[in-house]
Amino acid sequence: MHDLRPDLSNLWRSTARLTSPTGGRAVMFVAARSGEGTTSVAASFAAMASARTPRAAWLVDLDLRRNAVFRGFEDGFGKGFGAPDRALDASLGEEPFYSITPKSGAQGAGSKLLSAHQIGGSRLLVTRFRNERLRQGQRVQIRTQPAWWKALRKISDWIVVDAPALDRSGAGLTVVSQLDGVVLVLSADQTTVDELSALRGEVEAHGGTVIGVVMNKTRADARLADRFGS
Repeated sequence: MHDLRPDLSNLWRSTARLTSPTGGRAVMFVAARSGEGTTSVAASFAAMASARTPRAAWLVDLDLRRNAVFRGFEDGFGKGFGAPDRALDASLGEEPFYSITPKSGAQGAGSKLLSAHQIGGSRLLVTRFRNERLRQGQRVQIRTQPAWWKALRKISDWIVVDAPALDRSGAGLTVVSQLDGVVLVLSADQTTVDELSALRGEVEAHGGTVIGVVMNKTRADARLADRFGS
């Protein structure tokens, strides 16, 4: 996980225009293929948001079994950030945005398996899924749960969602309708125009709004949605 904040100034200026009628703004980062650097982009954007908000910025990792975002901050992501602090309950008094099957095997309530960790003394909180509390054979799956996202908007100014690439999981598509905008992440020297158009189509077919593109591994970081053409 790399700190890309110096390269995301254009993206921040365009995305900061987002508005939400229900509280904090929520944006997702997602790629078509693994290895495009989505986690680095999402973490960097969330770090920028946390420095520009009076309330909390949450970085929600939808790749629950890997917890790559949490591990990245454990390994010392970015200057000016400390290690993740103690675990806080991230259930927010609502049914979670994931389901566990079979239910009977969970140790404790399934809604308590997601924690949030403040990063150092900053306003940034990062989620972690407690895989160690699952029993052998149990599976976890993302589901649409509007009440949880609404509750999170009430206590935060920014919600930044890091979704796994679509070639591995459709988790991001499951919740995309609950968010204000989606930024597509692609490798400029690998992703084709057809792949980009297909990714945009998938997001929009599930109720999401594409607001921009991050051309990762180049210095030109943000391209607004209207560059796609109609």
